Amino acid sequence: MALKMRKNISPKPPQPCMLTECMAVIAGAWAPNVIWCLRAGPRRFSELKADIPPVTSKVLSTRLSELEQRGVLTRHVLPTSPPSVEYQLTALGFELIPALDAIVQVGHKLKSA
Repeated sequence: MALKMRKNISPKPPQPCMLTECMAVIAGAWAPNVIWCLRAGPRRFSELKADIPPVTSKVLSTRLSELEQRGVLTRHVLPTSPPSVEYQLTALGFELIPALDAIVQVGHKLKSA
C-alpha cells in the first residue's frame, strides 16, 4: 500500500532563500576552516597551510580566491623582499564567526551522542 504524501506545513523560506545564500558564501572544501583560522587576525599563506595540514596548496589557493571574491576576506600584498601576502577577514567574514561557532557546538553534541 502506497503512503499518502503529507503536505509540508513548514513556512516557505523567503525568496531568495537566505540560508542558501549564506551557505553559498562558506561553500567549498576547507572554506569554514580558513575563516576559522583568520578569526584571530591576519595570516600568510604558509601559516594557513600549517594551520590546516590536510589542505593542499592548490585547494587553499582556490579557496582563498573564492572567499576574496565573495567579500569574506581581503588579500594584502606586503612591501617585503620577497613580496609577502596576508589574508584577513572583512566585516562580512567576522559576521560569519557566530554561525561557525554554532555549527561547532552542534558538532560537539553530535560527537558526544
